Amino acid sequence: MSWNTNASEFVPGKLSFAPMQAKPQTQVNSQNQSQQTQPPVQAKTQTPVQPNTPVQTKTQTPEQPKTQQTKTKDPEPDSWEDVETKDTKQNEKKKETEEKKEYVESKAPQKKDPPKEYEKKEEEEDGEDQSQIIIEDSREHINVVFIGHVDAGKSTISGNILYLTGMVDDRTIEKYEKEAKDKAGQGWVFAYVMDTNEEEKTKGKTVEVGRAHFKTEKKRYTILDAPGHKNYVPNMIAGVAQADIGILVISARKGEFESGFDRNGQTREHAILAKTLGVKKLVVAVNKMDEATVNWSLERFEEIKENLGKWLARNGYNLKQDVSFVPISGYTGVNLVKPMDHNICPWWNGGSLINVLDELKPLERMDQYPLRIPVLDKYKLSGRLIVLGKVESGVLKAGDTLCINPGQLKVQVVEIKNEEGILITARPGENIRIVLKVGQVEEDSIYRGVVLSHEDSPPAVTMEFVGQIKILELLQRNPLFTAGYECVVHMHTAVEEVTITNLLDKLDKKGQSEKKFPKFVQNKDVVIAHMTLKRQVCMEKFDKFPQLGRFTLRDEGKTIGFGKIVAPNPPIKRKKQ
Repeated sequence: MSWNTNASEFVPGKLSFAPMQAKPQTQVNSQNQSQQTQPPVQAKTQTPVQPNTPVQTKTQTPEQPKTQQTKTKDPEPDSWEDVETKDTKQNEKKKETEEKKEYVESKAPQKKDPPKEYEKKEEEEDGEDQSQIIIEDSREHINVVFIGHVDAGKSTISGNILYLTGMVDDRTIEKYEKEAKDKAGQGWVFAYVMDTNEEEKTKGKTVEVGRAHFKTEKKRYTILDAPGHKNYVPNMIAGVAQADIGILVISARKGEFESGFDRNGQTREHAILAKTLGVKKLVVAVNKMDEATVNWSLERFEEIKENLGKWLARNGYNLKQDVSFVPISGYTGVNLVKPMDHNICPWWNGGSLINVLDELKPLERMDQYPLRIPVLDKYKLSGRLIVLGKVESGVLKAGDTLCINPGQLKVQVVEIKNEEGILITARPGENIRIVLKVGQVEEDSIYRGVVLSHEDSPPAVTMEFVGQIKILELLQRNPLFTAGYECVVHMHTAVEEVTITNLLDKLDKKGQSEKKFPKFVQNKDVVIAHMTLKRQVCMEKFDKFPQLGRFTLRDEGKTIGFGKIVAPNPPIKRKKQ
């Protein structure tokens, strides 16, 4: 799967501007104006005199090509009138260049605390000339994934947040507005900020996980825009595996909430997957509150909050500590970044969506644990191998020697980068690009699902493990979960085929043993099972390392269960009965 990284390359729109157009020069002497050449604008150097201007030479040589002359005869080159004209032009050019320089500097983005950014010398990297920046930012970094039913407005919300926070400029929005009118309709303009490939624009549906970033005064955010269609749930799982906080987008429009919350909708599945994949907090964004059938209705908001809240509580969410509800309008931008006016919604006093994210308590990070970086993707560029992944635990520094598992291969880190520039140190929660030298290892030995660690503390690598599984809903054609059942397991970024070898113990609602070695289990049951993978995967015991100790089971495009790892690589054999 390829990652859509285009959305994260936007230059802050509110701080950027088009190249300056030179102002028309004041006419000082109409006799010499035809020979005057307009100087190019320079922001940091002054060029008051151009080589082609008459100021450079006092006499015109016969070989010099003649320009179109006015009927008035030129004055003598050494006359006082000519000297004064030249001095006036020089002064005006100098003054004009200085004014433009001051204007450019006044519009340039200003560095603000708390970030400390140090410019490194300009060099050509990745095929482009760009100033590399070494980032030291004490603000907490949060990975936010937008999930929910198809057409709930996830991409539109993501794109509008980027626009309102200055990460996308007006010119880009105008471009997308014209493109949206030709393809899907004007309402898709902000969705095009995240949905950048032609397939997504033509279908009007997100296929790959869009990725971008923005900042507030309190935190730094990476946006992960997950697809909502049921055909692309595997891509959605890859996005959620990188996230810390989930934003579950609900459409308040009459009928749309009901269809998404229905058994065949994606609202329920996305919420369960977010919980099982380690998302710590859930913010429910009730979108389209400005729609004509809703009109910022308190009754509609409370209806959604009550129905969805009860279901979330039954499926493991703590409503008081882990769930927040916020009314918004993704397309108009109301209550996204700035709190909305009370004239629009007099009953809401809870702040905007970004306010809610900013006020969440800092997440607990595993800085003191061994380094774990599950690999999401890789690509080769300019003789270097770039590896994408999220630091789940530990600390990574440039120059470190890493071990790739499975395989126990060693590589050295050349450089660490994120969306803003070069990092000296990468800590838990950072989505990073690790630059490696090509030739250290075979390129095929690095693939989605391998884990990077330090040499002295590798993860467990195995084809067999024991896990505790909560069965959700099995397929109608295969309603029994037995030994020999085959499906697909999603574990951190790894996706592998798995076979249920043995059912070891069926548990009751309190987690106590109910029946040893059951022949089968059904929907809603909890079972401890021995499982065998098609190839080796890195994993950890859940109690020791939750990030690498969770898994999800899917069969024929449907999530049938989720669980946690009890023991990697166990020497367990079924007892004779």
